[in-house]
This record gives sequence, C-alpha cells and structure tokens, in this order.
Amino acid sequence: MPILTVLAVVVVIWYAAAVWLNAPQVAERLDRAGPDWTAGDLVSGAWAMERPVLPAPHQIAVELYDSVIGRPVSSKRSLVYHAGVTLSATVAGFALGLAMGVALAIGIVHVRVLDRSLMPWIIASQTIPILAIAPMIVVVLGNLGFTGLLPKAIISGYLSFFPIAIGMVKGLRSPDPLQLDLMRTYSATKAQTFAKLRWPSSVTFLFPSLKIAIALALVGAIVAELPTGAQAGLGARLLAGSYYGQTIQIWAALFMSAFLAMLAVGAVGLAERGLTRYRGGRL
Repeated sequence: MPILTVLAVVVVIWYAAAVWLNAPQVAERLDRAGPDWTAGDLVSGAWAMERPVLPAPHQIAVELYDSVIGRPVSSKRSLVYHAGVTLSATVAGFALGLAMGVALAIGIVHVRVLDRSLMPWIIASQTIPILAIAPMIVVVLGNLGFTGLLPKAIISGYLSFFPIAIGMVKGLRSPDPLQLDLMRTYSATKAQTFAKLRWPSSVTFLFPSLKIAIALALVGAIVAELPTGAQAGLGARLLAGSYYGQTIQIWAALFMSAFLAMLAVGAVGLAERGLTRYRGGRL
C-alpha cells in the first residue's frame, strides 16, 4: 500500500508537470486554430502531443507496449533487441570489472607496496568523468582494430571495477586479528588463510558491491554506445531519439534501461540467496 500510494502521487505530479511544460506549445497551436478553446482542450492537447517536452505516462506506456510487445524481437525498432545488445556489453564489462576488481583487491591486501601505491590511483581514477574518456577509448581501440563489443565492455568494466575493488579490500581485511593469529598458530600458509578465512569473510562485502557494480556496468554500456555511433543498443536508441526530437522514444528507452537494471540487480540478489542457502544460511 505505501508503494502504491507513492506511485499514485508520482503519476499525478507527472501528469500535472506534463500539462505545465507542454501548455505553451499547445496554447499557441489552439490560438492559431481559433479563440474558442477551453482548459479541457489545453489539458487533452498537452497529454497528446506528438513531440512533447514531457510526455504523459500513458504515452510512454503505449510506446513501451508497441516497441516491446508489438514488434518482433529481431526488429531494430524493438526495445527488446536494443536491450539485448546493451545487456551483452553490460555482462562483458561486469565480468571484466569483477576480475579486475578482485585481482586488485587481493594484491592490495597481500602486498604492502600495492596498498600504498595503487589504492590512491584507484580512487583517483573515479574522479575522471566517463563521458570524457569514453570517446578516447573508442578512438584508440578503433585505430588498433578493436570495434564492437570490446570498447563498450572496457568502458563498462572501468565503471564497475571500483566498488568491487573497494568492497573486496574491506572484506578481505574484515577478519578479526584473533582469527588471523589462530591461523598462524595452525601454521597456515597465506594461501590457506586466504581460502579458509579471508575469502569467506569477504563474501558478505562482495555481493553489495556487485549490486552497485552491475548497475554501473549498465550505465557504462549505455554511455559507451553514444560516442561509437552504434546502430543498436539503448544508448543508440537514446541518441536517435535526441537527434529527431522523439522525446517519447527517449523516455521509453530510459524506462527500459531502468527495468534492465532492476533485472540485473535482481539476478545478483538471487545469486546471493543461492550462495546463502548453499552455505547453510550464513553469508
């Protein structure tokens, strides 16, 4: 009930904002048609514009229905097709970010030189706007002959590795000093301490980081599609809508992106639950 109440309030405010933002254009059009128009004509016109400043919720719902259900999945006008293209880059980038983040975290925890030299650079790397470096990565890799999925995966991995690396560093350092002393008492090697103590302790920190990382990977994949001039993907759909002033198409692509992010985060949550059951309810 609270969720439905908040949703209803948002929808009401949205409809009111659509009237407010679209009203000047509608009023100008009605004035040209004749002086005898009413407030109802203004409201209905604001909610039915072909290229509105802010589309009404029902316009976005119709566009989503037409582009998701009303078209074949293989059609380039289908949002499912574009979502699949973006999802492939997201998964590839997420896998790359996961591998890089875990490897960096293990190195930072076990090698003091890496901790002092590498960690500041990892933090500093996130101060660079992704929109600034994405075109450079695309151009450099394009000159080297790498196009298509790889540039998008690298940009996506660049965004997603940071929360994984930071979360894993904290997780690998989370065991109590008494537990580490106990492992030394048992003459455990570093590899045994890592496998039986540090890694299990880090899992609690890993999955929250993965949920953030998969969402960032999706953002990176969409951003990477903008400078590449891609013909497919949600980023390309957003770009095409911006070029031709198709605001309803833009909003539909945004809603599909949000839905895709929910599915991705939900998949990580299911993996977390599965691992929790496997470990006997303890994570």
